[in-house]
Amino acid sequence: MPEERIQKVLAAAGVASRRAAEALVADGRVRVDGKVATIGLKVDPAVAAIEVDGRAVGIGAARAYVALHKPAGVTSTTRDRHAVTTVLDLIPTALVPDGTRLYPVGRLDQDSEGLLLLTNDGAWADHVLHPRFGVEREYAVGVAVPLTSEQVHTLNAGIRLDEGLARLAGPLRLASRAETTQLAGTLDPPPHPDLVWYRATLAQGWPRQLRRMFAAVGAPIHRLVRVRIGRVELGALRSGRARALRAPEVAGLTSGGGEAVPRQGRRCSRRNAGRQTSATRDHAATSPGRRESRHRET
Repeated sequence: MPEERIQKVLAAAGVASRRAAEALVADGRVRVDGKVATIGLKVDPAVAAIEVDGRAVGIGAARAYVALHKPAGVTSTTRDRHAVTTVLDLIPTALVPDGTRLYPVGRLDQDSEGLLLLTNDGAWADHVLHPRFGVEREYAVGVAVPLTSEQVHTLNAGIRLDEGLARLAGPLRLASRAETTQLAGTLDPPPHPDLVWYRATLAQGWPRQLRRMFAAVGAPIHRLVRVRIGRVELGALRSGRARALRAPEVAGLTSGGGEAVPRQGRRCSRRNAGRQTSATRDHAATSPGRRESRHRET
């Protein structure tokens, strides 16, 4: 086989995306023929002995694509000496091809929960993550009291953060009763019954973006659940459970699958998103704030 740069070889072997593979090399976690690799090192994967964290890297392993409902409190990094549980601990061995490891496609911060994808296909992961492909991520946002029309308008217009103007990929909307009921049945612990749920969609992936946007309008988020990535939906997958992606889901994320399949009633107007009914006001309650996390949300 021709020689390739080490980060490309690692991505092709399903170790991680190319960007994440570069980080592995930079951290000194990759060895080639017993020596610590450097970024840009060219190797022949057919003859070189490649190790990551002391484990041999196999070339040509079967590809795997997994959807996980990450619970709150679980870190989405694969190595964290402070973490009691990482997402890899939740993946059944039956979903992991022999001789390989799965890696998360992006992250959810430690306090956030919901849909997280894992794979050993680096090129596929790069496609899902790269901003130019515009793969949407939809979130269920639980707040203590209904948003005012002014708060909704401000969020839809965009919030100025350190990185620039943080924008939603579509209008913020009030979650439907059916959506809220299904979501509540998947969460552990169950959500406070008085939380008010909205749906927000992002194409950007800045750290803790939604938490910072909602905090800027005086509406701290109490539960944040990712419910969709492209056309892959969390659905009825319960907290802590995982499943293999179906072939159309895998293909859909790399063939124009950035947006959800249209559904009747899926979008609501800005006016409806900010509307407060008397019943909603009566039942809105403040729930305790959640501990800030040091992990990135995407």
